[in-house]
Amino acid sequence: MSKAQLKVIEGVFAINKPPDISSAQVIRNLQQYFNPSSLFAPWLAAERASRDAESRTQQRRRKDKRLQIKIGHGGTLDPMATGVLIMGVGKGTKELRGFLECTKSYEATVLFGGATDTYDTLGKVLRRAEYGHVTREKVENELEKFRGKIMQRPPIYSALRVQGKRLYEYAREGKEVPTEIKERPVEVKELQIVEWLDGGSHGYKLPEEEAEVEAKELAGKVLHLDKAVAGAREDVNGAKRKRELEDCEDGVVSNKRPALEQEEPDPRTLMSGGLQSPDQKPSEPPEPVSPKLAVGHFHTPPQTSSPPPDKGPPAVKLRMTVTSGFYVRSLSHDLGEAVGSLACMSELVRTRQGDFELGKNVLEYEVLDKGEDIWAPHVEELLKQWEQKAAEQDKGR
Repeated sequence: MSKAQLKVIEGVFAINKPPDISSAQVIRNLQQYFNPSSLFAPWLAAERASRDAESRTQQRRRKDKRLQIKIGHGGTLDPMATGVLIMGVGKGTKELRGFLECTKSYEATVLFGGATDTYDTLGKVLRRAEYGHVTREKVENELEKFRGKIMQRPPIYSALRVQGKRLYEYAREGKEVPTEIKERPVEVKELQIVEWLDGGSHGYKLPEEEAEVEAKELAGKVLHLDKAVAGAREDVNGAKRKRELEDCEDGVVSNKRPALEQEEPDPRTLMSGGLQSPDQKPSEPPEPVSPKLAVGHFHTPPQTSSPPPDKGPPAVKLRMTVTSGFYVRSLSHDLGEAVGSLACMSELVRTRQGDFELGKNVLEYEVLDKGEDIWAPHVEELLKQWEQKAAEQDKGR
């Protein structure tokens, strides 16, 4: 083994987390790759020597007696989310706390038409709402409320604690939260629409499964969804009323059909049992009415128009840069209410956290399956870059 291979490699790097796995599972997967590798063999040897030097009391108190690479992450990404997940290896785990407070950038897709217990499309539906009135222009106007320094209420399924109990535990047990979920100050430095998706032009869908009655009741009390749905209906009815008024020249809505033009009735169109024309013989049947004569007169059938088929709810892709403590799910939920509907998050990508950015200095997850000869140089280079930057920052202090 060369001197380079004898060097203990540790520090901080970032990986592009794939969907459908938790951040904790990423750690376990990395340990499966790193534990038997030559790259981290010196770290394991140093850790083994350190443990052997511990007293028997310290050895008994050690919670994790397995000898494996020490790895942690600097900010959880839920299973449906993808993107930058900062990883600490060895002593690098002590530096992870600083990344929890740094600025982050996301790209998220918000789907209108319903609210779920998790504020995303992996949850169960709490309420459904009208969405036909939701347009790009309306969303753009309401986004201004969410820029800058704002107050935000965390999702009920978040990991925050209220009186020693996590919020999602109240929700799962169907119990009422003993206190109002307090808003917290956050800052949105950038928030803009990336793409507007009309109904039927995308594959995002609300969940089919409905939440339990207890969960719906809790949501109604804590999240005030009943009021939001009522507001959505009022907004839709108001829009319909406005269109009706615009269609009337004098601004008065009338359900009466327009009066027909007054013309002399054609004797051939008299009702059955009425007087016959003097020129018509009793035995002769009445002559058929010309179609041209019927058009525009009282023979014209009433014109009915069926509403266009529902193509499904619209969605919008947003790009944002936010400070620590910001919940993209809460933004999705609150935006739905702001436009007179309901909404939830259907996709989330963390594109940047601190100095780590997708496409620049983040390890692609697929590289791990290509073997140590491929992934080891990438990981080593990323850890060296972090080490050099940390050393430069120390000199500047």
